[in-house]
Amino acid sequence: MVHALFTTDMNSKKEVTIYDIAKSLGISAATVSRALKDHPASSPKTKKRVLAAAKKSGYRSNHFASNLRRQSTHTIGVIVHELNSHFITSVLAGIETVTAGTGYDIIIGHSSESAVKEAANAHNLFHKRVDGLIASLAYDTTDLSHYEPYSKRGIPIVFFDRVEATGYGTNVVIDNYAAGYQATEHLIQQGCKRIAHITGSLNRNVYADRLKGYKAALQKHKLKYTKDFVLVNDLGEEAAIAAARQLLQIRPAPDGIFITNDFCAAMVIQTIKEAGLRIPEDIAVVGFNNDVISNLIEPKLSTIDYPGKKMGEMAAQLLMNQLTGIAVPGAGKKMVIDAALVVRGSSLKRK
Repeated sequence: MVHALFTTDMNSKKEVTIYDIAKSLGISAATVSRALKDHPASSPKTKKRVLAAAKKSGYRSNHFASNLRRQSTHTIGVIVHELNSHFITSVLAGIETVTAGTGYDIIIGHSSESAVKEAANAHNLFHKRVDGLIASLAYDTTDLSHYEPYSKRGIPIVFFDRVEATGYGTNVVIDNYAAGYQATEHLIQQGCKRIAHITGSLNRNVYADRLKGYKAALQKHKLKYTKDFVLVNDLGEEAAIAAARQLLQIRPAPDGIFITNDFCAAMVIQTIKEAGLRIPEDIAVVGFNNDVISNLIEPKLSTIDYPGKKMGEMAAQLLMNQLTGIAVPGAGKKMVIDAALVVRGSSLKRK
């Protein structure tokens, strides 16, 4: 019996199945399935007929459904707090480096610095049945209960950068205390005596620990800690300009500023220069992250090099180890990556 091949409209919303292909060719669905999987029991002639029919019909294999039958979707969820960041894109590149070739796909959720959106992303990824999750907490996240379903199901989680000490997963961080200490001590070594600090929400470990490092460096070098010299804001453009103007109103003004974000630091430098002061002669500045902008401003910005790609690679490798059975879920563990001070013109008072 001769069966006509498909006349299916490629723009049709109806998904073509192996049963449709089987019916058009007059063979069983099992035979079609074997041919599509390149099974050795399928003859070259049959494979050729099936593949031609599949291509003509616009057939798409449903890996998701077949993976579900094996209790795995081969997908990894990633929740980030922002996307327009050199650091985050570096982390994503590191994750992709590790997962490429493993057969795992990545689904990215973006919280936009919102705890509500972060919780919604975690909920959505859970119901998409991701096999594992990599996440960095939003600016205002305080309650992490949206990760509890993962823990109950034994789905591994790796938190990076912005983390909390919880039982939900492994944390991958840099030593923010040491980085804050190093940045502040560098300004002290350049002769700065009145060092200000501009930072983000102290609810987040990264900013709280950098502040502790800043305070410790002042204390070690017997410099006075001044509460008015510590400004906490969202590190955006308007906040940076307002912070710079606020510090310039203080008498005597700071002669050094440690800022926990390079974009914010660039805006502060611009505002200080517009006020007629010199960088670093009047005020030395150190930023954080080693973003692209640190090399574009004048003078170039001294900063802490935050190894985003390495952090992404470590987070992904830890997760893959758990998914493949090399390691057991590491709830509560902390992995620390080194970060280093990069000295450029914005802080070099002593050349």
